[in-house]
Amino acid sequence: MEHKTNVMRVLDAAKIVYKHYSYDAKEALSGTEVAACLKENPAQVFKTLVTCGKSRAHYVFLIPVAEELDLKKAAKACGEKSVEMLKSKELLPLTGYIHGGCSPVGMKKFFKTFIDSSASSFETIIFSGGKRGFQVEVSLEDLSKIIPFTLAPLCLERE
Repeated sequence: MEHKTNVMRVLDAAKIVYKHYSYDAKEALSGTEVAACLKENPAQVFKTLVTCGKSRAHYVFLIPVAEELDLKKAAKACGEKSVEMLKSKELLPLTGYIHGGCSPVGMKKFFKTFIDSSASSFETIIFSGGKRGFQVEVSLEDLSKIIPFTLAPLCLERE
């Protein structure tokens, strides 16, 4: 029997077409290793980051796996004075997901979500399937049916 993650069940329930991938989570720890395992373009594979704003509100950011979140751009996107990365130990109680398996789909509650504007150059993006070793590929149009999100420039400029 095929293993379904909570993310896949949410996508199935919403009748959203997606492609799913599985890989050996022991072999691929970083996002770029995951992209290499899947033989996919790292610019199309996104990682999910959770932050806390100065107001104590939480925000979700999706950026390409080889990039770094620019906290100033992230704060500007969500209208905060500043944001900081959520501590790893706070991730599971807040979202229901562990580090390395965090997905914007199916969190315990909805948080304002922002996706790096580079995502619009792809027909689909790939992100965590909600468990280490699983990824899903979905179009932004379909993703918007279950998660309201905003596209914004979010990555650090490379030197």
